[in-house]
Amino acid sequence: MTSFDGLVERARSLSPLTADLLVVAVVGLFTASDAASNDPDYQQADGLTWLLLAISLTALVWRRRWPVPVAVVTGAACAGWALHGHIGELLNLPVIVALYTVAVLGDRRRTLWTGLVASLVSGAVALRVGRDVANPQGLPMLEMIWPLVPLLLGEVIRTRRQLMDEYAARAVRAEEEREREAARRVHEERLRIARELHDIVAHTVTAMTVQAGVALDALDTRPEISRRAMRQVRDSGKEAVGELRATVTVLRDQDSESTAPAPGLAQLPELVGRFTDSGVEAALRHDGTADGLSPMVELAAYRIVQEALTNVVKHSGARHAAVSVARHGDRLCVEIADDGPLSRTEPPSQTRPPSSVGPPSQPATEGFGLVGMRERAAVVGGSIEYGPVSGGGFRVRAVLPVVLPAEALHGGRP
Repeated sequence: MTSFDGLVERARSLSPLTADLLVVAVVGLFTASDAASNDPDYQQADGLTWLLLAISLTALVWRRRWPVPVAVVTGAACAGWALHGHIGELLNLPVIVALYTVAVLGDRRRTLWTGLVASLVSGAVALRVGRDVANPQGLPMLEMIWPLVPLLLGEVIRTRRQLMDEYAARAVRAEEEREREAARRVHEERLRIARELHDIVAHTVTAMTVQAGVALDALDTRPEISRRAMRQVRDSGKEAVGELRATVTVLRDQDSESTAPAPGLAQLPELVGRFTDSGVEAALRHDGTADGLSPMVELAAYRIVQEALTNVVKHSGARHAAVSVARHGDRLCVEIADDGPLSRTEPPSQTRPPSSVGPPSQPATEGFGLVGMRERAAVVGGSIEYGPVSGGGFRVRAVLPVVLPAEALHGGRP
């Protein structure tokens, strides 16, 4: 079996011209041996016999380039032998090879037309010769069938090659699709990590800056307030370092999962307390219902509250802020309102649904913080609206699903 495989590999390594010449040599050897010996009762080999053989073998050299003309030439030579009275079992080898080439290098329509013409011509020649039953040329039906055999074989080989090429193309397309999907997931993961790093660093540093300013202002007159603010700076820094360490751990080892829990509703009192120490009196109203909430939804709610309170401290000039978190059926409502003046560094935008990922109707009025909150809500399939409140102040209201659709299908597990 190994020797046969080696022969096949060596045959495949031959150039097309070398392979064609080798085929011509083999066909010529068998056909010439049959032409040289004929039944004594029939026409013996003569000059016309060898001329037809030479024409057939020469035509076979060009079978790849002109398969149909080569089939016509070899078929005419085979018919010439029969009409000349030279009978042989192997005289049709050249036309068999030519018909196989027509099918294997063509298409099904050409194969059908070639088979029809070859069968009719072969049957007509058999009828014209009119030999007895013992002679193959005396069986018109048999003579009409044998040209179909090489055509059928060539059709099978060509179809198999097409299937193999299609399978290879599918494999290439599947690999390309996997690469595109992997690139898309990497891009989405980068965006998620960038969003997390922004929320961790920007919000925490903002709160620390405000607390440091409070500590500096109260350092000489009210040292107890200064010490409390500095303790809050320290605690905020520790918390930010912990979250950054957890995020960087995931980046370093993709196979391991961070053991630090993502921020959620349980951390809201501590978050609101930090902003209270920053000079804004923030109050939290939470119904305490957290059972069955998706971790991603809890994280989105936490980040929205964090972003909204950061905007209150940085832009609103408000003295009071109220945070409300309540669950209504399969929805979690998160609302942050302040009593600041309407003018602010990051002006309000018109109410917009989370599905709108493009710019708002007035792009210059919407800051990155509002865009980030909208993206947070959109990621978990929720909605968010924000804008000024009549009588003064600004309100952000997000409505988030309790469980993501994909988690609902898996029993609440992401």
